[in-house]
Amino acid sequence: MKLIKVLPLALLLVFFMAGCEKEDSDFVASNSTPIVLEELSISDIVIDGSNPNNPAVTFNWDNADFSEAVVENYSVEFSSDQAFTSPVEGTSTAGTSSATMSMSALNSTADNIGLDPLVSGTAYVRVVGSLGTQNELPVVSNIISFNVTPFFNYTFNDFYLVGNGLDIDGNGIWNDDDWNNNSINPPLFRDPVDSDFYTFTAYFSKGSGGFDNGRFKVLESRGMWQPQWGVIPEQGSDTIETSGTIAGNPTTQDSDPGRFGVPSDGFYTFTIDFDAMTYTMNPYDASGASDFTSMTLQGSALSTSVSMQQSTFDSHLWYISSVSLLPGDLQFETNTGSTWGGTTEFSGLATEGSNNIPVIVGDDYEVWFSDLTGDYIMIPLNL
Repeated sequence: MKLIKVLPLALLLVFFMAGCEKEDSDFVASNSTPIVLEELSISDIVIDGSNPNNPAVTFNWDNADFSEAVVENYSVEFSSDQAFTSPVEGTSTAGTSSATMSMSALNSTADNIGLDPLVSGTAYVRVVGSLGTQNELPVVSNIISFNVTPFFNYTFNDFYLVGNGLDIDGNGIWNDDDWNNNSINPPLFRDPVDSDFYTFTAYFSKGSGGFDNGRFKVLESRGMWQPQWGVIPEQGSDTIETSGTIAGNPTTQDSDPGRFGVPSDGFYTFTIDFDAMTYTMNPYDASGASDFTSMTLQGSALSTSVSMQQSTFDSHLWYISSVSLLPGDLQFETNTGSTWGGTTEFSGLATEGSNNIPVIVGDDYEVWFSDLTGDYIMIPLNL
């Protein structure tokens, strides 16, 4: 009786396992036909940076035949060389035979494969098909190419000093004429890692020593009083402090903020953190600093070396109001023959005998360099 009861259950288990084996053996995926990526109808694409969300290019291809009704994954890969030494995924899709990339997406991909901005370069493209979350059975299409000119989006903010704490107009007198917001207003030096943190080390003067002397504010654009940054207390109540919270019109309030300031003549380091909304103003020991009589900008980004101008209020501060630079590198050379360089584009900290400063995009630049601290900043004028 026990055998009669157990036998049907055993037979059912055998039949179930046999059915599963048959079901599993019926699903065999394989790539039997290649992917054919169509050539583009145009050979040159100039990316429009003013309309980043507009479509830039559409890729079409014949899907791979994996011999099963499955959803295929497709990755559109880019490379700067036909061998796809370092491929970069531009976009991906599933179950379709086309993909459209926006201007910004194509621009980012062109940058990721190393194409220079504002210069036409060749991009190679292929499509890789696969199955499942593990991208199994990959199959690669033919390769097409086209020329693309990336745009450059300068995402940094630049800030400028104004006030009678500095001899802005260069006449050797620290007075109210130095509140000219459209003169040779020096920029703050931006930290190359923390783009919200800025610093400026230079000689400040208290002028005649009155309450309103030795003062300054921070502007976001030369020639414009707003936006402007200062301290929370209003003018007249803005006693000089070595640190505090910043205020801005129109960012934090409708009225103009108070002024930063120095208590006496001397070298100071001013820092401002737009993330923490704080500032510091501390004396800087410039004793023993080298006094250079000239400074030259040189490197492969220039067709010829260019002399820098020395600031009228600080002999350690050098600048060029406008110089045309090409993609390449730069360094600062002193009258003693020593050279200073850095490793970061647009802003950074230069050291003597270091690597050249990279210039990643050609444009007209305003360049400032402090031989006290090694701070440098290169502000593109047209990007």
